[in-house]
Amino acid sequence: MDPVVYFFVLGFVARLLRSDLKLPGVLYESLTIYLLLAIGIKGGVELASHVYGAIAIQALIVVAMGAALPLIAFPLLRYIGRFDTHNAGAIAAHYGSVSVVTFAVGVAYLAKRGVEYESYMPLFVALLEAPGIIVGVILGRMSERGREMNWAALMREILLGKSIVLLLGGLAIGWLAGPAAIAPVKLFFFDLFKGALCLFLLEMGLIVASRIGDLRKAGIFLTGFGVLMPLLAGSAGALVGTLMGLSVGGTTLLATLAASASYIAAPAAVRIALPQANPGLSLAAALGITFPFNITLGISLYHAIAQFLHA
Repeated sequence: MDPVVYFFVLGFVARLLRSDLKLPGVLYESLTIYLLLAIGIKGGVELASHVYGAIAIQALIVVAMGAALPLIAFPLLRYIGRFDTHNAGAIAAHYGSVSVVTFAVGVAYLAKRGVEYESYMPLFVALLEAPGIIVGVILGRMSERGREMNWAALMREILLGKSIVLLLGGLAIGWLAGPAAIAPVKLFFFDLFKGALCLFLLEMGLIVASRIGDLRKAGIFLTGFGVLMPLLAGSAGALVGTLMGLSVGGTTLLATLAASASYIAAPAAVRIALPQANPGLSLAAALGITFPFNITLGISLYHAIAQFLHA
């Protein structure tokens, strides 16, 4: 297990033991901004050295994959889990989008093992934020009649949310500045990244432990879905990455992205588009089950799947 995961375990256990440990809210928000910017800047610095035509084709494939993920999740939730259309669509939207922190843990996992990956992978993080949310919302609104969707408000919430703005902004800054100009801030954005990730995961452990009550209310099916869906989506992501010609490391990260579930961008967008849905169900599954599963067991499984497919 990567050392950063132990910080998550520390926060989780501390909350279960009713410790008064907590991070200030402003620090949690600052760490979120820092991680998003750092991931974007690192990707942007490397992006300038690649052929854009090849990346553009891969980007289209990745967007199509992101749009397809809710189409896998929705039928499971609607017809097997017996959720109503609004909640099935809301949960599917969360699982169609991605978790930046899970991606960051995946990067740390590969770095510890010396596994290289395509440096433009942060671009795929930004591209995968929106398509799954849009498809999930459409699926969740299928049962409604005579009510128009405020698409302008929804698209504004998704595309101008802090996740995409910071990721794409960081990519643009890194790409425009280049390695030489970024060098003076390299220590802050590159070398301190893992330490900031440790603190963020400490807070995530505290948050996940506090949502155990929501998970009990959600039932056995949603708990199983929180493990089964990332396995299905991660396997699909690994297959897509292999067929795209990504390296083992790149395939592992794409599988990790496909297997992750959003708990930052998706809740804000779904709150506007599907106000009838219960946000506790989506967050209980995405944050209470899928996130811990991915950072403790899932990433290593996706790496093994990527190695198997490449072999």
